Amino acid sequence: MAEGKPRKKVTINTLMAKMRKGEAITQLAAYDYRTAVVADRLGVDILCVSDTGGMILFGHQSTVTVSFDEVMMMAKAIDRGSKYGLRMIDMPYWSFHVSPEQAVANAGRFVAEANAEVMKCEGNKYHAKNIEAIVRAGIPVQGHIGITPMRMPQLGGFTAQGKKAKRALELVEDAKAMVDAGCFSIMCEVTTSEIAEYLAETLPVPVISLGAGNRAHGVHIISSDLFHLWEEHVPRHSRIYHDLIPVMEDVLTRYMNDVRSRSYPGPKETVFMENDDLLEFAKAVKWEKKVDEIKSGVKEPA
Repeated sequence: MAEGKPRKKVTINTLMAKMRKGEAITQLAAYDYRTAVVADRLGVDILCVSDTGGMILFGHQSTVTVSFDEVMMMAKAIDRGSKYGLRMIDMPYWSFHVSPEQAVANAGRFVAEANAEVMKCEGNKYHAKNIEAIVRAGIPVQGHIGITPMRMPQLGGFTAQGKKAKRALELVEDAKAMVDAGCFSIMCEVTTSEIAEYLAETLPVPVISLGAGNRAHGVHIISSDLFHLWEEHVPRHSRIYHDLIPVMEDVLTRYMNDVRSRSYPGPKETVFMENDDLLEFAKAVKWEKKVDEIKSGVKEPA
């Protein structure tokens, strides 16, 4: 973000304007306060509270087991850490799937309790009815197609979607159904680049790529992937900008070594009593060893 230029609050109108001007939209999956503060300060357009955070922060091996309450906890942290970016909630598994009423109630809770502004719902044309109910209730939704982690068994695992013409046509149908339901944006997760490109050219709303090439209106990235904080697997579409694992290992190793050698905490990190007060205290508690040290002229390190 340009220095000295005050940042304006990002809205759906902001995203539409960027789409019309050909300006790329940045969407970041964030789930902790500090990431939100830094990303918001630098100018990220959309801060998406991703259920992936349940894997990074809480150790889930799949987003399917991440609970509503865990997503709510992360959503509140992002709200506290952001002022300008559009605050989006990735609605967790089984939070909008049962009925329109359930979908509206849960989306409403995120708005009322975590100050969320928009939702993201992953699925296909069969979820459009429930998504439409959320939109009709006054809560904007970004539709999420392609690899939808909640439906991996049905899709045959984590494999790119839309390689064959039949599946590509299904994805286009899903995207159009979500736009017809009122979605203000569509995210393509690990679809072929051509799918995202086609949708970006034909849909009236911004299309965001997550591992779907660079021909969409914007790109979504998972914040922890930027720093290699999920060691178990690095998706092909992710780019590690700085590997924090060696940094963490180095710092923790040095900390442990300093503690074991008694060099941390050192004098600079420690508070000591003045000798007069220390002598008074030592006499009061009959700490003879310390009394003798003070009387013999032994002083605490400065």
